[in-house]
Amino acid sequence: MAALDSTLDSIWLPYTQMANTPPPQMAVATQGVRISLADGRELIDGTSSWWTACHGYNHPHIREAVSHQLEVMPHVMFGGLVHEPALRLASRLAALLPGDLERVFFTDSGSVAVEVALKMARQYWINGGQPKRQRIIHFRHSYHGDTFATMAICDPEEGMHTRFADAMPKEIMAELPTTETSHAAFDQCLALHAHEVAAVIIEPLVQGAGGMKMHDAQTLTRVAASCARHNVLLIADEIMTGFGRTGRLFACEEAEITPDIICLSKALTGGTLALAATVARRHIFAAFLSDDPAAALMHGPTFMANPLACAAAHASLDLFTQEPRLAQVAAIELQLKDELAPCRQFTNVSDVRVKGAIGVVEMRGEINLTAYRTRFAELGVWVRPFGNVIYLMPPFIISQEDLRMLTNAVVRVVSEYAGDN
Repeated sequence: MAALDSTLDSIWLPYTQMANTPPPQMAVATQGVRISLADGRELIDGTSSWWTACHGYNHPHIREAVSHQLEVMPHVMFGGLVHEPALRLASRLAALLPGDLERVFFTDSGSVAVEVALKMARQYWINGGQPKRQRIIHFRHSYHGDTFATMAICDPEEGMHTRFADAMPKEIMAELPTTETSHAAFDQCLALHAHEVAAVIIEPLVQGAGGMKMHDAQTLTRVAASCARHNVLLIADEIMTGFGRTGRLFACEEAEITPDIICLSKALTGGTLALAATVARRHIFAAFLSDDPAAALMHGPTFMANPLACAAAHASLDLFTQEPRLAQVAAIELQLKDELAPCRQFTNVSDVRVKGAIGVVEMRGEINLTAYRTRFAELGVWVRPFGNVIYLMPPFIISQEDLRMLTNAVVRVVSEYAGDN
């Protein structure tokens, strides 16, 4: 076992076996699409810091909004008190979301937003006199978070959470209905389990940490139609896809569906501060209105609706109207399709796929993550493959030249490891 780096004596890193992994890079500043390191290098960010920094780093409009809010009220509890930034943000989100998704419950992380959605769905049926409807249907390759309830609705074969299999409730995993045949099987699954199922949860159009798997709008339409047919709630996890990443402001828009509950986070504040939201339709909220105190939703994160985070979210939403974000995503999509296409020729590549500002090169089998990540940094880019997937999810403001640096690096590294140079 290698000795631990002395600079990390007090830190526990995420998703890292610290006994044998090289120490991480030291970031000292960010600006635009670049991360500055302590050793003087600058890296072009191809991941938007875990898919959050859609406007790039240090955008002056967001910085000014947060600075102003810091002077007025950085935080106040949201129990027994409310404040204008949260009330106005809830109204703005409700106006942007499809249909009657209009009741916003704020949290501070994506995993917790999903936890709240699961609690809402289950209590919806409890309040309605059907307490046995508690199970959740999710899909192969799904990922919804790292807390215990969310781990239970991740693909158990994905690997990250397998050690906790005996500690988690047994939910129902289905195949995505990407064909008429698989749709019939999914519909049959719902018919069989509807009496015990509270909701189906799906990552619309793109399944993120489960392998960057993509499906079309028709698949999403099939899922929504089956849920409606069998009176099962539909939860859309748009934590990764929301706020323009797939080409629409919300991925659900492409299929013209309105889920019963939607989960938002990541790019909600433009990658500035932690904030998440679980938004429910009118009939979901109505099921919690009662003279019975036990019918209320008993959940309340300490930092929910943090005013600083709400101010950042307002500024981020402003930028979607003040600057051409969706047009930028469309341009990124075209460039990714063109410049990642050469990867198809390499024998170590099984697939190349693009959706909006997401470009994916799927390799054949597992790859040496440490070696790949080190090589990307040597080429001046911040690209973080996982599993057998190399992906790009750059900030929407990236220039053609900087995006070409990212795509060229991907093609070069894939080529080097294919032995084709």
